[in-house]
Amino acid sequence: MASSSMSSRRSTWTAQQNKLSERALARYDTETPNRWHNIAMAVGGKTAEDCKSHFQILLDDLYQIESGRVPFPNYMHSS
Repeated sequence: MASSSMSSRRSTWTAQQNKLSERALARYDTETPNRWHNIAMAVGGKTAEDCKSHFQILLDDLYQIESGRVPFPNYMHSS
């Protein structure tokens, strides 16, 4: 999870918007002109800046996880 300072940058994203964003990110790579505008149009209800900010937060979260700053949960194994 992102730090509390980042949580103020978060806007509400539905599961559907997250899925649409993931699909749009796969479709519109970094070489695509107007990438964030295209992604926002695909998501609906978000601006290009919303989409870019949301992506940056996800990257920050991923970095925190991969750097070991977020502990793995201790799941109980069923027998």
